[in-house]
Formats: sequence, C-alpha cells, structure tokens
Amino acid sequence: MSNIPSFPRLLGLAGLLPQFAFVAALLWQPEGMLAGFAKLGALIYAALILSFLGGTWWGIAASAPAAERRKALGWLWIASVLPSLIAFVAILWPLLGPLHGHSIEPALVAMAGGLWVALAVDLRIAALAPPWWLQLRAPLSIFLGAATLAAAIL
Repeated sequence: MSNIPSFPRLLGLAGLLPQFAFVAALLWQPEGMLAGFAKLGALIYAALILSFLGGTWWGIAASAPAAERRKALGWLWIASVLPSLIAFVAILWPLLGPLHGHSIEPALVAMAGGLWVALAVDLRIAALAPPWWLQLRAPLSIFLGAATLAAAIL
C-alpha cells in the first residue's frame, strides 16, 4: 500500500471503520435492539459503498479516451449502474420482512458477494484507472466484504 497516495489510502482505510464497528457491536451484543441496528447499519453501509463503487466506474468510463469509450466500454456503463440497483433491492429485502418474512441475512450475504465481485470490474478497468487503484481497491473490497459477511453470520 506504500505506492498509494496517502489521502486515498487513509480515507479508504477509514471507510472500513463503520463496518468493523457494526461487527464489534454484534460480537458484543449478538441479540436485541443493538444487534438489529448493527445488522441494518452494516447492510446500508455496504449498499452505500457498493453504489459508490459504481459511481467510480462511471467516472472512469467517462474519463477514458474517446476511442475506448466507443469501442470497448459499453459493458462498463452497464456495470456502473448495477451496484446501485443491487443495493436498492438488498435494502428493500429486509424492509419487506414484516410483510413477507424476509430476514436481513440474505441481503447482507448479497452485499458481501457484490463487494467481492466488484473486484472483477476493478481488475478489468485497471488500465484506465490510476496505477495504484488495484492496490487500494483489493484489500478494501476483501475486508469490507468479509466484515459484511461476518455481520450476516453473527
């Protein structure tokens, strides 16, 4: 991580703190109101970050050279919108629980998976992104996905 500019590195690492705090709350109190809040917070935070990643991909697609945008980046425009749609459905899933008995855990698992799958997009766009992009994105996605999965399991 030493090749990553300090500001993105520090902000990226700080971005893990909310999810780690939700997992710590679940370890401290695995049942009750705090646990319910922590699981919902973990879901919403993962959804926000996944949506944010989609926005970064949109920006990378928009800033790519014109020739790249025309010939090869149609998939990236679509990929950049999918995280927000997936996050929206994941947040709605437990909100429908009182009506249909949906629990929050499947939505948390979906968010963890989405964060890990996002690495495939990051790998594919690495040539268009800053040179340190993958060095930052890989550990952040891995650890945030793991913390989100932990919130589902706890």
